[in-house]
Amino acid sequence: MPETAFPISTQRLEEIANAACEQAVGTAEKYQHEEAAQWNQAIINSILQSLISETSSDSTPPQYKYVVNSTTIQHQISQEGVTGGRRGMHSAVGAYWNTEKDGMWSHKWEGAEKRGMDVVISVTWIGL
Repeated sequence: MPETAFPISTQRLEEIANAACEQAVGTAEKYQHEEAAQWNQAIINSILQSLISETSSDSTPPQYKYVVNSTTIQHQISQEGVTGGRRGMHSAVGAYWNTEKDGMWSHKWEGAEKRGMDVVISVTWIGL
């Protein structure tokens, strides 16, 4: 998909996603299933707020419908504490509607690896 079809640049999308993940999960030392739903919701809300804010003005609503998905996957930890495979998973999705062009962007937050998990984000925008 050409960069011009994105509502904002892919570099900015990456910055927004990384900041949302760091803010939501940054203080966690490891995967905690009881926290995963809150992490995902915080990531989704932060990304949606940023997308809406950066693609609208006081007089003009966003030109896009947004769907943000956040999936948190726990790494399998062996008896020796070595990471390998996957175990727990929690997925969530949020949306904001009002757009003109379609597209999708996915991102894996690298900061999750050292915490024994993966956080995968996808952003979809839909035109009418």
